[in-house]
Amino acid sequence: MPPTISATDRPLEKLSADAVVVGIGKGPDGPLPTPGAEAVDRLLGGRLLPALTDLGARGAEDEVTRVAALGQGPFPVVAAVGLGTPQTGGGYTAEALRRAAGAASRALSGRGSVVTLLAAVGGTPDELRLHAVGEGSLLGAYDFTAYKSDTAGRPVPPREFTVVVPDAGAAKGPLERARAVADAVTLVRDLVNTPPNDLHPAELAARGAAVGKRAGLDVEVLDEAALAAGGYGGVLAVGGGSARGPRLLRLTYRGKKARKKVALVGKGITFDSGGLSIKPAANMHHMTSDMAGAAAVIATVCLVAELGLPVEVTATVPMAENLPSGTAYRPADVVTFRNGKKAEITNTDAEGRVILADALARAAEDSPDAILETSTLTGAQLVALGSRTAGVMGSDDMRDAVVAASARSGESMWAMPMPAELRRGLDSPIADFVNANADRMGGMLVGAHFLAEFVPAGLPWAHIDIAGPSYNTGAPWGYTPKGGTGVPVRTLLATIEDLIAR
Repeated sequence: MPPTISATDRPLEKLSADAVVVGIGKGPDGPLPTPGAEAVDRLLGGRLLPALTDLGARGAEDEVTRVAALGQGPFPVVAAVGLGTPQTGGGYTAEALRRAAGAASRALSGRGSVVTLLAAVGGTPDELRLHAVGEGSLLGAYDFTAYKSDTAGRPVPPREFTVVVPDAGAAKGPLERARAVADAVTLVRDLVNTPPNDLHPAELAARGAAVGKRAGLDVEVLDEAALAAGGYGGVLAVGGGSARGPRLLRLTYRGKKARKKVALVGKGITFDSGGLSIKPAANMHHMTSDMAGAAAVIATVCLVAELGLPVEVTATVPMAENLPSGTAYRPADVVTFRNGKKAEITNTDAEGRVILADALARAAEDSPDAILETSTLTGAQLVALGSRTAGVMGSDDMRDAVVAASARSGESMWAMPMPAELRRGLDSPIADFVNANADRMGGMLVGAHFLAEFVPAGLPWAHIDIAGPSYNTGAPWGYTPKGGTGVPVRTLLATIEDLIAR
């Protein structure tokens, strides 16, 4: 069962839990207390803050210092989590609170119930900070154990969070939203972390269809025969090398009094060997995450439905397994897509754009007001922006709207250009274009140019390259675990809400 979260406005001394969480900032001369830390310090007779100093706590991000209460309060353990350096003029961002809450959750494995005072940082908690603390607490408690044969005795993340606020009634709505968002992110993480032998295209489509039906969505799944009848040449080409055939999933939510129609598209390569243009063996196992874009749009449309937003959203999700075999597509093949355009295949490892081309063409047929597409498209994204920051390309208006939404949601993204001269690298002597430029320079931007061929002129659209941010190969940090992260569900939701408000 997922952890629970609730709010209380009862006095601190009348609460009990296995641990209490407070925030401390990073100052020039040591840790900076916050209202929550000062309240617990008073409850412990002035012993907490000196103890933190003695233990070397600095208040740095991701730092958690645990102090035993030794019977001096209703909590056996106090976890002081670092918020980092305060902003100019004091105070901390919502993302700092979100990361601190997540770091505390990770550090408190083995503690079943947690009371958190992080919402009090900066004074009376507003909706944004409440939501951040709720999200961070829940997402930091994520634990994927489906393939652990023996979990007996293994420390379990906290299962119950209580947020201390001045008005518990006013906090109910923000925390319910945090719960819904965390559930959607958890779905993505679970799907990404599921190994490819258990999550082939048909299985991913089945799981996506199942969660869609539970959310009350219209569901459509196309198998090989339906893909052939529909002219989905790109999906069929990439999926042709595997004995486990490709699929295309469509999930539609029609909200009451919908004011906008939004198309979501996500790349669903359930495993990417590179095909005949095979990848190096080192780190190929990370390609279990190559369906992170698909998982994100599936979860987002279900989240939009749960929140009951006044919008129509359709997720178009192509799925294939890219393997080398006697039936695999080849370099030098020419593929015909659903919209009739043709690409010369120069690299079978540039397969994501090949399946996305069909999906974008199909999504555009619905005449949406905007298309939001996300994919683990290029290694060039990591080269340009590192493992934590996604690159956003597309029409200027939609690109900038996504980046603005990401800043509020806490998912790091950066606006990237699409220089016109890079499009020439896709020119083909025999087809409309090639699928991969021989020149590796600007590879992330060239990938966006390929996708742009399948978006009608004048239609606002954005491409979010999440090759790095969707899958954490390093150590956990903040509320981000090792493995699937759930990026960019929160940004997609925020962007859709912004579109509704226009």
